[in-house]
Parts: sequence; C-alpha cells; structure tokens
Amino acid sequence: MGKSYVEFEDDHGVTLRYRKHVNGRGFVAAGAKVDATAYVHPTAYVDPGAKVLKNASIGPGSWIDHDAVVGERVNIGTNVHIGKRTVVGHGVDVGAHAKVGADVKIANGARIDRDVVVPDGTYVDTTSWARAHGLAA
Repeated sequence: MGKSYVEFEDDHGVTLRYRKHVNGRGFVAAGAKVDATAYVHPTAYVDPGAKVLKNASIGPGSWIDHDAVVGERVNIGTNVHIGKRTVVGHGVDVGAHAKVGADVKIANGARIDRDVVVPDGTYVDTTSWARAHGLAA
C-alpha cells in the first residue's frame, strides 16, 4: 500500500505534509481543516492552520496560506493567493489571479475582482475592491 500523503519543503526548509482532499483531490496540509463539502482543485493547496468551510470552492493553482479562513459558499478563482491569517467572509467571490495579502478581512458577500492585489491588513467591504480603487471600468 502506497503513501496517502505527499511532502513539500517550504521556503524556510520545513517539511510540510499534505493529504488529498476527498472532494477535488487538492492538497490539504496536516493541521488544516477543510469541510467535506468544500471543493479543492487537484492543483490547489491549503496550508497548516487554515480552515475552509462548507460549500467553498478553491480553484486551480490557488493557495490558501497559513491560518487563513475561507467562509461558506466562497468561490476562489484560478491562481489566487489568500494570505496568512486572512479571513474571507461567507459568499465572497475572488477573481482569477487575485493576490490577497496577510491579515486582510473580507466582508460577507464582497467581490475581489480578477488580477487585483489587496494589501496586507486591508478591510474589504461589500463593494468591488477593484472598482472602489479605480482599477476596473
């Protein structure tokens, strides 16, 4: 019988162990909690201490960093990074290639447009982040 996990070394030389999530087969680190109803794409990663709640969807190539929380019914697009200790409220939509910094708080129902960078420590309300900052038409 083969291993039921894979190991990767992080930037600091620490080996992290990931298992495949039952729904989508994405990588979930030891110490992360991902609800069985959440979808984690096979090329997505959820790091230690992170939580992904009911019916959330983590898209291809996306990365949920250490101790982040992804709320219920959240849709994380392709190649998105959710930073350390960030809290993504329920029903949020995060567009493809968005980079959300550390310690960000995103309100329930908010939208992060594609290709946007949300700086560390930002509070995002229910308006579109890119539109509110003159980055979208």
